[in-house]
Amino acid sequence: MSAQAGASPFRLASRSGGIRPSAIREILKATAQPGVISFAGGLPAAELFPLEEVRRATQEALADDGPAALQYGLTEGYGPLREWIAADLAANSGLKVTAGEVLVVSGSQQGLDLVAKVLLDPGDLVLVENPCYLGAIQAFSAYEARLLGVACDEGGIRPEALRRAMESAPARPKLLYLTPRFQNPTGTSLAPSRQAEIVALAEEFGVPVLEDDPYGRLRYSGPPHQALGALAGTGGWLFLGSTSKFLAPGLRVGWLAVRDPAFFERLVSVKQAADLHTPGLTQRAAFHYLRRPDAVQAHVAILCHVYRRRRDAMLAALARHLPTGCRWTRPDGGLFLWLELPEGADALDLFGAARKQNVLFVPGESFWVGEPKRHTLRLNFSHADPERIDEGVRRLASAWAGLR
Repeated sequence: MSAQAGASPFRLASRSGGIRPSAIREILKATAQPGVISFAGGLPAAELFPLEEVRRATQEALADDGPAALQYGLTEGYGPLREWIAADLAANSGLKVTAGEVLVVSGSQQGLDLVAKVLLDPGDLVLVENPCYLGAIQAFSAYEARLLGVACDEGGIRPEALRRAMESAPARPKLLYLTPRFQNPTGTSLAPSRQAEIVALAEEFGVPVLEDDPYGRLRYSGPPHQALGALAGTGGWLFLGSTSKFLAPGLRVGWLAVRDPAFFERLVSVKQAADLHTPGLTQRAAFHYLRRPDAVQAHVAILCHVYRRRRDAMLAALARHLPTGCRWTRPDGGLFLWLELPEGADALDLFGAARKQNVLFVPGESFWVGEPKRHTLRLNFSHADPERIDEGVRRLASAWAGLR
């Protein structure tokens, strides 16, 4: 029987219908228009990319390894890079892992996908912070997991809320997903006083933890925090890191640290099916850059100096331009802060009004699991200079005033 004219010949998998497009990616299409000030994407400042250093590192990779840099490689990753990652985790996060427990992935988003693919069956429960990183929601939902949002506040995920979620869950959750440092979208961090309690709860209920740390190096104020995995007494945790926010997202170099050997081997197998291995040239280029600790520290110091100024500029602009009744977080690092409009407001209405004034942000509803709080929105401060930040917030306030 012939296909109906105009009908698609593809019979899609049912699970594909539950995968939501990224609201952020859709909004970013509008950022190329002239005069637009964007607080929407989580983009690092392109003018701060270490172009010359990356060029030199790539040349060194080709000079040292020659054809091997362009050849197929091990799925687990480039050996010297894995050694560097293990040493860096010990020095900066308190995590004790071997290079053999490190899997190099094509950006942290692939790490989320691989974990979900190995771990989750349709209907499995995943506990997440609420609101939660949109990319994690997409990755877990793609494998038909059921997400349970756990309430958070200025100190991160709330231990009493996590206990209630674990006790009341209809089945033992397969995973607890956390971004303890400078969470996306809120910019908040897990309070040090809560860390041990969160780890103890996960171990008490036998729930593995996936700790996502893309922003940890970007600290602008406050004391440093060690990784939760450094406190864990078992192998039931995973640590996800990336070079995207402190080096360059275009390299697509990230890593998963996994102590459980059986789980590690399964991750390797599914990565082989996905892309064989993370590109060898970018792995080697990243390694040749990262192996110079003084250069890395100097570059991160520049990032922190610039982003601190931009964070402070946004905080000052919000206080100067927005009316009473609006509230926002004051992050110690990362790329984002979280804005709450007065109760009853809808950030989608504000988005439409703000877009007419050529300023963009991400409405908060995409980040919520369950019933969204529509009066919330996410603002990025890393991609615009202080002057444009002030002008963008002024436009945002003008758009809000026009809705009242």
